[in-house]
Amino acid sequence: MIKPDRITTTTCPYCGVGCTLQLHVKDDFIYKVTSPFDSPVNHGNLCVKGRFGYDFIYHPKRVTTPLVRRYLLEGKTIFDIRPSADELRVSNFELSNTGSPWDWVETDWDTALNFTADNLVRIYKRDGSDALAVYCCAKATNEDNYLLQKMYRALFRTNNVDHCTRLCHAGSVVALQQAVGSSAMSNTASQVMLNDVFIVTGSNTSENHPIIALQMKEAVMKNKARMIVVDPRRIDLVDMAELWLQLKPGTNVPVFSAMAHVIVKENLVNWDFVNSRTEGFNEYLESLEKFTPEYAEELSGVPAEDIRKAARLYAGAKNGAIYWGMGISQLSHGTASALALIHLAFLTGHIGRDGTGLNPLRGQNNVQGASDMGAMPFHYPGYMRVDEPENRAKWEKAWNVEDGGLSLKLGLTTTEILSHAHEGGVRALFIMGENPMMSEPNLNETRKHMQQLEFLVAQDIFINESGAFADVFLPATPFAEKDGTFSNTDRRVQRVRMAHPPRGQARPDWQIICDLALRIEARLGLPTAKWTYANPEEILREMGSVNSDYAGITYKRIDEVGLIYPVPTLDHPGTPTLFTEDFPRGRGKFHSLDYVPVREEADDEYPFILTTGRLLEHWHGGTMTRNSALNETYPEARVEIHPADAEIHGIRHGDAVKVQSRRGEIIVRATITEKTSVGVVFLPWHFAEAAANLLTNDALDPQALIPEFKACAVQVFPARESDLPNPENVVARGRY
Repeated sequence: MIKPDRITTTTCPYCGVGCTLQLHVKDDFIYKVTSPFDSPVNHGNLCVKGRFGYDFIYHPKRVTTPLVRRYLLEGKTIFDIRPSADELRVSNFELSNTGSPWDWVETDWDTALNFTADNLVRIYKRDGSDALAVYCCAKATNEDNYLLQKMYRALFRTNNVDHCTRLCHAGSVVALQQAVGSSAMSNTASQVMLNDVFIVTGSNTSENHPIIALQMKEAVMKNKARMIVVDPRRIDLVDMAELWLQLKPGTNVPVFSAMAHVIVKENLVNWDFVNSRTEGFNEYLESLEKFTPEYAEELSGVPAEDIRKAARLYAGAKNGAIYWGMGISQLSHGTASALALIHLAFLTGHIGRDGTGLNPLRGQNNVQGASDMGAMPFHYPGYMRVDEPENRAKWEKAWNVEDGGLSLKLGLTTTEILSHAHEGGVRALFIMGENPMMSEPNLNETRKHMQQLEFLVAQDIFINESGAFADVFLPATPFAEKDGTFSNTDRRVQRVRMAHPPRGQARPDWQIICDLALRIEARLGLPTAKWTYANPEEILREMGSVNSDYAGITYKRIDEVGLIYPVPTLDHPGTPTLFTEDFPRGRGKFHSLDYVPVREEADDEYPFILTTGRLLEHWHGGTMTRNSALNETYPEARVEIHPADAEIHGIRHGDAVKVQSRRGEIIVRATITEKTSVGVVFLPWHFAEAAANLLTNDALDPQALIPEFKACAVQVFPARESDLPNPENVVARGRY
């Protein structure tokens, strides 16, 4: 039995649950992960990723030395060279020494950072603030994200700052901001144990948030809570649900509005709550009139009587709550979908008390924290609008920027940054830990935009599909080689601790950013905005000096179990339940809604609707899990097809099939299963060799600017076994 040198307590780097991990370390190597039973988040439970998905740290393909393209060493730019046929055969994922200007060359930190600073400053001086943009990272710490958005705002005076929240819960964020004035979960996931009725919708919770799913199951089995699942797929939780509303993808608004229609018509409304805490009800009521259960059945396929049962069950609850995922937000009407849920809580008063609430389950480990830190184009840290002069003045003072120096111009979103990559638009992009060449919709278009960039910096742990386009690669550290904080889906701020030193020359993100910012600041001749910190806690305290939600958080206070913000003072205990007396905007606001179908419905040419999502064994673009032994448990992409559809199209379980949309095609194996519904196929998005986002639609929600990942029209054909892709031969061709 191995005896560890030390056991380091930290926070899981995968989903938004934020489980507590104990890393058992021997000779600077993590050999086992456990979890303490007294953790308030996960009570000793871990999913397969949390318990076993740490070995990517030691993968031989991990980059631990700064890299630059050879042409930079030769004093050239991207536009000075063109690839030859021979160079096309050189993999951008591997170090090579062909003498090609496209070769990656290992270098030292000074060289890599000087090239980065020189080129960013060159483009900024030539083309101005609008020519630069940055992707922050939901996998990085609060401190990392705060510094990166600070660097771009304080030094380059641009709000072209965003991260993957634009691609997951942007619809939820916009809806919650409009309706209540705050975009975070109103309660905590563990409060499901106080629910007597709860709705789970647009969330395959057992695979996306497994520990929360365990709590949901316990609430049903132990406390006799009644669960309503609303989802196109027969997810695991359906087996324990009181009701399953199997709706057609993209019909959330009519189904939830029909539930609201029943609540109003049967006088199940909590009138005290509606009259004392909301506004806009009468106008909303007019828009609700057409959403009868029969109308919703016609659009969604959900039986009208099931809609009535669900409405009565939720409205009659003592403590009702709603938990939702990206099946609500990743639509061209994602904002309206989330508003339809919010209206249910307003009508019944199921918000502002323990065991109730509106609870969007955040996907990545720190997507909540990155948003809190201002990694968005419209907000400084603390969700302070960038176009309001009083907010600008606060951050100018904090960052030692001259009066009026920060920009009041709203920045570009993630989905806009790359579409603006052209002459006269975005010329330089900095990507920290994100992978747009896997996460953006319609990847063939994304590739074209990436090729139009003049200068690209990747700061990551592996050269992934996006890093293959980079001019400079800055090797960062994963969660186990850094200190800082993550903020989970509950708004709980927790410690991240270094278990062993960084591998090779890799450095924590916050140190890289500070070193780079000092070089940029010197080249621009700006007064210092403070880029020297003794430790990450100093960074968090700087942010909290302006953002009152974090004002009372110190590392000492969160050392054991974390604190749930808002924590406005150093003696404040935290705020597990929001909106107990009022909403940040005052009264909650009802909004009139209409039904808008998905942008691309099934037809004779493309008879299936494709929906996408995650698997238990993998994580997003696969940068971590596909460089882990977890990849062996689910090594290839598979498309789920209903047996009735498979029979019509002559497809058997395990057959190779071509899945084709109007934008692209992939070859995968088929899984024949009743988990999906007739006319709907499902693809995971983790596999570069069969990237689901080659197919997806880049239609955007007009308010949240989130793409419609959850619904597009496809055809499925039988294919040859020899057509199946070999993951080992897949090369992201970078600028080629």
